[in-house]
Amino acid sequence: MAASRYRRFLRLCEEWPVEDSKRHRDLGAFLRQRVARAFREGESTEIADPENCDQMYESLVRIHTNYYKNKYPRLKDTNFTGVTVEDCKMILATDVLQQMEDMKKGTWKKLREKFYAKKPEEDSK
Repeated sequence: MAASRYRRFLRLCEEWPVEDSKRHRDLGAFLRQRVARAFREGESTEIADPENCDQMYESLVRIHTNYYKNKYPRLKDTNFTGVTVEDCKMILATDVLQQMEDMKKGTWKKLREKFYAKKPEEDSK
């Protein structure tokens, strides 16, 4: 039975897309890591709690297939601020978040990073 669970999780991982715009924060990549950790021995892995494993799989399938999005359709594809889904995806991209972090830095810190090869944290050591 563990072999069939393993194959189901592998199929789910294959179907789940990986978003390159969310490096180190992508749910698909995280799911692959968790499955690899949970099934270290592949099909011969012993599962301590099969009911919990099945429940987790079913929950992930509902997320992947947009079960609740289809069950409870929205009237508009915007949030309370009026921002569209595409705009939200663009804003949450890793590159844009990095640019926003860079904008938060003060002038002194920017100059310091520009002229010093090592980071300011290393100076305090």
